[in-house]
Amino acid sequence: MEDLVREENIGVVKISDEVVSVIAGIAAQEIDGILDAQMGVANNLTNIFKGKKNTAKASKVTLEEDKAIIDMNVSVEYGKKIMEVVPQVQDNVKKTVEAMTGLYVEAVNIYVQNIYISKKEESESN
Repeated sequence: MEDLVREENIGVVKISDEVVSVIAGIAAQEIDGILDAQMGVANNLTNIFKGKKNTAKASKVTLEEDKAIIDMNVSVEYGKKIMEVVPQVQDNVKKTVEAMTGLYVEAVNIYVQNIYISKKEESESN
């Protein structure tokens, strides 16, 4: 696990890569048409039973000094234009992580792993 460490006048501030991952995951899900990544059946079942969404597992953060590279796996809602939604995700993740942590986000790489059908559309087709 990598940490961003800053020496301040009154102490040390450490920001873990997991914290940056959580921030990135939440920022991605703020965009209409994005759902958290499908990280495999076992993880999804575990999260369903626990009632949790694990936003940190959907992204990998590489910290180097005061900059970050974020790799994210996402699912896009069926019917949304991927090439319109993904740049919105990249922009929101970059702005949110930079605002909350003070890191410079060098890149936000998005990997569309799945398409999902909303429950509303699914019930209409049945």
